[in-house]
Amino acid sequence: MGVSSRDQDFPPFFADVPRITVRDKLAQFLGAAVHGGTMTYEYADAVRLAGHSCPTVAGTWLMVLNGLRALYGDEVPVRGEIEVFMSDSRDSGANGVIASVVQLLTGAAPETGFHGIGGQFSRADLLKFDQPVQGVFALRRMDTGRAVQVSLNAAVVPWTDEMREVMPRAVGGYASDADLARFGELWQGRVRKMLTEHASDPQMIHVSDWQPRA
Repeated sequence: MGVSSRDQDFPPFFADVPRITVRDKLAQFLGAAVHGGTMTYEYADAVRLAGHSCPTVAGTWLMVLNGLRALYGDEVPVRGEIEVFMSDSRDSGANGVIASVVQLLTGAAPETGFHGIGGQFSRADLLKFDQPVQGVFALRRMDTGRAVQVSLNAAVVPWTDEMREVMPRAVGGYASDADLARFGELWQGRVRKMLTEHASDPQMIHVSDWQPRA
């Protein structure tokens, strides 16, 4: 029996974050996902991958969630058959973290990705950088060609005044143990609000149609 994020050493709110269910034909083909290739990801999976929980990881989770909903509606998204177009370069800011979470959920990989079996299931070169996207990234269905671009306005959930007082001490290395504990609580407090109170807030997550250049 699987263990949910609620049973792990994570903040309790992780279990309340919207999950993302996808179908992966490669997983089905290889017998790794026995119920029609479906797999459900929890936010804790992204945290395990990134090694931390922050507004960037949370925002990426929500951008993928809302982007896939726009592309697939009530259908189950097909992992491995989605192209991703990142607007920034691979070494720009937190783009590496964003790309890692996007790859986890969509299967899209850069040139280092899986090259397939018998001409099927390739994920290599489905994730591209420095693309003409008005947002953080775009997602494109390979079966229909429809694409959407997604952006994040994390300022919708700002840091609290208390965090502005505690953060300099925590980052500067002169915080007390109590300060550090409070810093962690406040940090995850913002992440919690993003993920549970603004998960589909169009003011924070903006999704629009996108047309790839020919």
